[in-house]
Amino acid sequence: MSKIIILTDSCCDLPKETIDELGIKVIPFTLTVGGESFREIYDKSTQEFYELLETTDEIPKHSQISPVTFEATYKELFEQGYTDIISVSINSKGSGTYNNSIIGKEDFFENNPSARGKLRIFNLDSKCYTLFYGYPVMEAAKKIRRGADAEEIVAYLEDWFNVCSIYAVPYNLKYAKKSGRISAAKAFAGELLGLKPVILFADGETSTVDKIRGEKNIVPKLAEIVEKNMTPQTPYILLHGKDNTLAKELEKELCKKTGKKAEMFGSIGAVVSSNIGPELVAVLIRRKNK
Repeated sequence: MSKIIILTDSCCDLPKETIDELGIKVIPFTLTVGGESFREIYDKSTQEFYELLETTDEIPKHSQISPVTFEATYKELFEQGYTDIISVSINSKGSGTYNNSIIGKEDFFENNPSARGKLRIFNLDSKCYTLFYGYPVMEAAKKIRRGADAEEIVAYLEDWFNVCSIYAVPYNLKYAKKSGRISAAKAFAGELLGLKPVILFADGETSTVDKIRGEKNIVPKLAEIVEKNMTPQTPYILLHGKDNTLAKELEKELCKKTGKKAEMFGSIGAVVSSNIGPELVAVLIRRKNK
């Protein structure tokens, strides 16, 4: 009889209570700021991290999850009797974590040959960040409880990663330009003119798809973009930083246009905030052209 578990990293930005309730295994990223190191989710809450950012001008640093950590996690789960591990990682074009998950698998089977034929490890590249993979990981864990097999769950996740996208508007680009990890933000040159970029996250890449002048125009412009690009009658998810005001306004606007409220609200966590800043509004959709 199969025993399946979802393994992911803390950049999924799922609340800890959801992680615990659904039995999702999460490997945390470690961040360092002001000489202090801590594990995302486990040592500091997202709110505590936002408060920490307000006390420093330093951009927090974080490193990829190592092959050794993955190997040890696979061994732990194998010893707990799991037959299938579905490992979902942060975008491989923004972190070496996904590649390390594969190296860790190879090392695990080399050092534990008795596990061959008893354990399957599926390594998936989410191609994105935050609830882009946190939400489907949550839904995948629910599918396990309903009796879905590993192949069905992997197919569901791969479909999601291939067809969904995030449209995000950071209120400023201080963090994005200093971290250098978001190429679209790094290249944006309209800040001095009072413009804010609309950044598309899709297929592992980022691009600036529009520019918005003034905060009052963010909600109507994002709603227009979503209506144009979203597959009709599919759920959407809203993301925000430390302030959810514009996300709530955007939901009202999208509800008028689509007849649907957001499937989920979520705040971006420490890793994402370190790279794009703690102030943004974003919407995750299933793309119409996909």
